Amino acid sequence: MAITRLRSAALAAMGLTLMHMAGADAAELKIFGSRVTRMVIDDIGPAYTQATGNKLTVITDVAAVMKRRIEGGEPFDIAVLVNFQADDLIKKSKLIADTRAAVMRAGIGVAVKRGAPKPDISTVAAFKQALLAAKSIVYLKEGASTLHLEKVLAQLGIVDALKAKTTKTAGEAVSEMVAAGEAEIGIIVIPNILSVPGAELVGPLPAEIQSYITFTAAVAPNSPNAPAARDVIKLMRGPAGVQSIRKNGMDPG
Repeated sequence: MAITRLRSAALAAMGLTLMHMAGADAAELKIFGSRVTRMVIDDIGPAYTQATGNKLTVITDVAAVMKRRIEGGEPFDIAVLVNFQADDLIKKSKLIADTRAAVMRAGIGVAVKRGAPKPDISTVAAFKQALLAAKSIVYLKEGASTLHLEKVLAQLGIVDALKAKTTKTAGEAVSEMVAAGEAEIGIIVIPNILSVPGAELVGPLPAEIQSYITFTAAVAPNSPNAPAARDVIKLMRGPAGVQSIRKNGMDPG
């Protein structure tokens, strides 16, 4: 029912903006992003394709990896990356500056295997104790959440204490590792946790040490589908996109 409402809202939101494209040759738009991008496109993409004939293909990995693929010259139409990564690519003329748009932001959360006891993380002191008590911890090898988390761990003075029991995964599979019992605690952006049925959100990091990761979209300068790509970004920021963003545990950008 929720997906049906999303699709109906998407069709209404596109309206006349996309009608001029209906008779044009269908195109495949390649979108580079992380899992959060796929979650939103999975919701709003079918209605967009129904209205325009254009297909949206999302290629995902950790945002830092997708940024390197862009820098390496791999073709794409739209990138949805962390804000500072998008800004760096704009400076390098790898993204079009006037298409830049903040789409969504996500807080960092803690995951455990579904059904497992949830540690107390309600305060900074409790969060610190939960990490020290955990048998194993996993978070991303690289990513905006990791940059922030490692600063927090240093401030708490527990980097060395956690080192031997911490895994840093090269992909986005933090929540999957927790769900499989390969790590007791996972730390990653909240929508990633919500996307894995076998993982359960304990809660967000305490407010004093929370950080919100903003995901920003922009169009490739050499995209053969630039007008359509601009419309897709507008759709992500429109009513249907906002509904999906909120449903998936994020806030509009």
